[in-house]
Amino acid sequence: MGRSVRIRIREFWGRCFRGGWSFGKARRNALLAGARKRARPAALIRLLSPAPPLTCRPSADMRGYRGVKYFLFIFCYVFWVLSAILIAVGIYAKVAKEKDVVDTLTVDPALLFMAVGSLTFSIAFLGCFGALRNATCLLKTFASILATLLLLQLTAGVLGYVFTDAVMERTRRLMMKTVLRYREDRDLENAIDFVQRKLRCCGVDGFKDWSRNVYFQCSDSNPSLEACGVPFSCCVPPANQTVPNTMCGFGTQLHPRELAERHVFPDGCAEKIAGWLGQNVKMAAGLAGGLLLLEICVMSLAWAQACWINKVRRRRRKHRAALASKSASHKKEDVWLPAFADFDAQ
Repeated sequence: MGRSVRIRIREFWGRCFRGGWSFGKARRNALLAGARKRARPAALIRLLSPAPPLTCRPSADMRGYRGVKYFLFIFCYVFWVLSAILIAVGIYAKVAKEKDVVDTLTVDPALLFMAVGSLTFSIAFLGCFGALRNATCLLKTFASILATLLLLQLTAGVLGYVFTDAVMERTRRLMMKTVLRYREDRDLENAIDFVQRKLRCCGVDGFKDWSRNVYFQCSDSNPSLEACGVPFSCCVPPANQTVPNTMCGFGTQLHPRELAERHVFPDGCAEKIAGWLGQNVKMAAGLAGGLLLLEICVMSLAWAQACWINKVRRRRRKHRAALASKSASHKKEDVWLPAFADFDAQ
């Protein structure tokens, strides 16, 4: 290994691990004087030519840019994968059904999973690919979509607070539609049973709401075995019960409320849901505020990276404009920046 190579290695080592230490001028001249005696003319020219500065760490600005870029990429990538899983679950639930009776987003969990998953997948793809490839058009689109969703959520929250009665009435109608669809969709049936067991409720406003379902309709012309009954999830579970009794709700609608409440939950689920929200309003507000804060942070990161890239591009335009004044031919500006562009050199 030549002496000049050893000099540069020692100089680089000193800058990286010894706090920016470098050779003194006298020491360097002495080492170069010894190298000149044995160097060829061409090697002497290369030796005496100024070497580019050697650095082992990126600058503070570059570290900040990379932190913004890769945090945004990892965050969007995680949501990208989760949304793909959500779409797969929705497709599997839709294909696995024996009957395709429910076909609306409001009452079909499988279609709802696919719709929400597809929307999240598209938005996360814009942020993930835009952050990795330094594409300002994708980053601005991603930030604009998040800003639109943020405004829609705030508007929905304000309108829901102002028109609480109308929202509750709309919720009751939607829940009544699910009651009418019971027994026609396995996923919907499981969801209703889970809510009724968890909240200890039955029907929308009371246990007699199940008379609107064709299977539980209380009339002499109804040939169903479950006529005048309620689902087993409405029944009060006895102590130490291991296997649920699916026939516990038969004939419950024929009894008055005072007698029926010994065996089933008489209150409706709409009242229970409203009471649960009233008791856990702080938790619901905290979750909603956390979601909004997360959206604001991600949107800010996307705008920060886009502004950073535009700043670098403006510097490039000024540099090329200066070169164009000396030379008529210059290379056209690239649309895509390199994925690992070092902006310190711009």
